[in-house]
Amino acid sequence: MDTAVTLIFPHQLFKDHPALKQGREVYLVEEWLFFRQYNFHKKKLVLHRASMKFYAAWLQQQGYAVNYIESQDKENDCRELIATLAKRKITEVHIAAPADDWLIKRLTKACNDNGLSLNLYDTPNFLNTPKSVDPFFEKRKTYFQTDFYKWQRKGRGILLDGAGDPVGGHWSFDADNRKKFPKKEKAPALKLPPENEYVKEAVGYVEKHFANNYGSIGGPNLFVVTFDDAERWLHDFLTNRFEKFGIYEDAIVAEEHVLHHSVLTPMFNIGLLTPLQIIEAALAAARKHNTPLNSVEGFLRQIMGWREFIHIVYEREGVRQRTTNYWRFKRKIPKSFWTGETGIVPIDITIKKLLKVGYCHHIERLMVLGSFMQLCEFDPDEVYRWFMEMFIDAYDWVMVPNVYGMTQFADGGLMTTKPYISGSNYLMKMSDYPKGDWQATWDGLFWRFMHVHRGFFLTNPRLGMLINTYDKMEPKKQRQHLNNAERFLDELDEN
Repeated sequence: MDTAVTLIFPHQLFKDHPALKQGREVYLVEEWLFFRQYNFHKKKLVLHRASMKFYAAWLQQQGYAVNYIESQDKENDCRELIATLAKRKITEVHIAAPADDWLIKRLTKACNDNGLSLNLYDTPNFLNTPKSVDPFFEKRKTYFQTDFYKWQRKGRGILLDGAGDPVGGHWSFDADNRKKFPKKEKAPALKLPPENEYVKEAVGYVEKHFANNYGSIGGPNLFVVTFDDAERWLHDFLTNRFEKFGIYEDAIVAEEHVLHHSVLTPMFNIGLLTPLQIIEAALAAARKHNTPLNSVEGFLRQIMGWREFIHIVYEREGVRQRTTNYWRFKRKIPKSFWTGETGIVPIDITIKKLLKVGYCHHIERLMVLGSFMQLCEFDPDEVYRWFMEMFIDAYDWVMVPNVYGMTQFADGGLMTTKPYISGSNYLMKMSDYPKGDWQATWDGLFWRFMHVHRGFFLTNPRLGMLINTYDKMEPKKQRQHLNNAERFLDELDEN
């Protein structure tokens, strides 16, 4: 009898899984951290269940013996599973590196406690391993995506000319990617595949076991659950939306979920697609269709810049980030933020999008939801949980740096030079949101934040100019801003 097993978790459904070996038993686990730690969006659970059931069938077709652990089984907790394996005289556990601090700590301790060896393999979900980037980060005290992205481009020879300089003369074309979506332009149609047998089964499973979780289970699914469908999804983006991805990357349309975005992360973050596969396909499509450089560069920056950067920051600094509360905010998030009934139009529109499909794009996450939550001075732990529960592509490695670092500045500036906050003008510039009373509340919260935390903002010359703007306002206008803000914050506390 073989005394070694391979464990595979919901976010590790790789076609070329490094921990697989013919003849070695496989355990595919609906692990507690991915199904029950929080009140996860129903569509996220459908995505996990359906993709895992597909993967189990695919593994069996490849000749592997698969044991499937469901979310309501005792062994869905990896610590219980390791104890059970030890009783079966298993001596070795093989896994792909999970990019999950909770999971690896539990697995390591459980294996040590039960006398099993834990064998880790590099995950194909990322281009870099934490060790491979040590030479770049070892002399740096702070983390800047731009520097990392340039290093990645140079090291991998991507979008470089013969002299090793960036094609087009710039490393980033972000300045070209801030156009508002025209009123008369129609968003490209999204090719949604019909529900397959795995999705249909998963819907019933989630309705039975997770009936009270957040989100809708009906309506459109912005995900697919098989390797072939994931490749088709990628191809559809590169053929039909890639061209204008760049210019409308930051645009917001209230009634649209996707616009020209790829929506690859639901499949990408569970392993149905890999970064090399996406990069190679994008470069090939760009050559074939003569895709504008700002779209090509902007898309690749998301994959090999931001995504890789976020993962590395998580692996190196995640514990420090999630245990830091720079602003010392403690306000709880009220129920209205889970139902989309805050009274703030952009927030309610975005939350209702999330409840429907579990997805919105990065500007809606950063400059609508994240910015407003920081202005409301919510406890960053609460914000982390909210994002984990509402998004189908949320994982610990994604949300720790993005919440504690990018959106809430709770780490004090480890990976950003300033908080990402704005008044309502920015939203009106980038969106088709209607004007309304919400603007006075949003602007009041913005100027109150500046005023209350002026000591911080005055240390930064660029941000200090905003304090000067506030100080030059008529006292009546200042009071109006502060009153609007305090009235809304009082309502939050009452709920």
